[in-house]
Amino acid sequence: MPRPSLNALRAFEATARLRSFGDAAEELCVTHGAISRHIRSLEDTLGVLLLLRNAHSTEPTPEGALLAEGLSRAFNLIYASVERVKPGPLIVSCSSSIMMYWLLPRLSKLQQAHPAVKISFNMGYGEIDFARDNISIAIRLNTIPAPKNIVPRELVDEWIGPVCSPDYLRATQIREPEDLARARLLATDTRPQAWEDWFGSAGGPAPHRPPIAASFEHFYLLIQAAKCGLGIANVPHMLVGDELRSGTLVAPFGFVPGPRKLVLWVAPHVEARAEAQALVDWLSGELLETEGAAP
Repeated sequence: MPRPSLNALRAFEATARLRSFGDAAEELCVTHGAISRHIRSLEDTLGVLLLLRNAHSTEPTPEGALLAEGLSRAFNLIYASVERVKPGPLIVSCSSSIMMYWLLPRLSKLQQAHPAVKISFNMGYGEIDFARDNISIAIRLNTIPAPKNIVPRELVDEWIGPVCSPDYLRATQIREPEDLARARLLATDTRPQAWEDWFGSAGGPAPHRPPIAASFEHFYLLIQAAKCGLGIANVPHMLVGDELRSGTLVAPFGFVPGPRKLVLWVAPHVEARAEAQALVDWLSGELLETEGAAP
């Protein structure tokens, strides 16, 4: 038996579901006659009557109902599969701290500059698999291994420095790095070596300093602790720029370029999309503007 035409199967499924030749023709953007010919051809191919036709309605026969049920499931699966691979919003992956302190405050600028670019977010700061994790673009440090066959796009240095609340600075009278010996040093579990990074990058002699007084799980908790006057924290400038401008935090020694750089990873399957190129250019430009020179 010859294989049924896909167009005939679509015509029959629509007619059986809608109970109307005319409605099926409208849904499939063909003529009433084309629907009728497709179904007649299908019945001839299968050698079975599929529809009972009369002046007022079109009803499937028992065999037709059985075929229509299977075809409906099959076409729904096809449509769902197509929807899964259609381009959706670009998924940007970055740490929750970068999201909270740098990206979210600038999203309105992105929307104004590129209203057609739609994005959603994935919180993470480690290794990824673009296919498995369904990620489009990732902001990472250059110390994180890039996915296979991905060449990281280098952006800017990560500027680092100690920050604390103005009240804490006044209370401790910290003026020189040596004064940190009487300070409460705060750290984060995600960057336990932050103070060593800063002393190494600042270039001066490493003074005697007390052990870490408290460590927090994430940078955003560390920054909040510093704002509350619990001690002095060593953090990247990009996470505290707004706090420094508002005066809720101060940086007694400024910032120095640390041992890490910020990079972008771009998934191969989105590189050719115009909106992905626009987002990459925007992220690169914003990072260069805010972090490309000495804060």
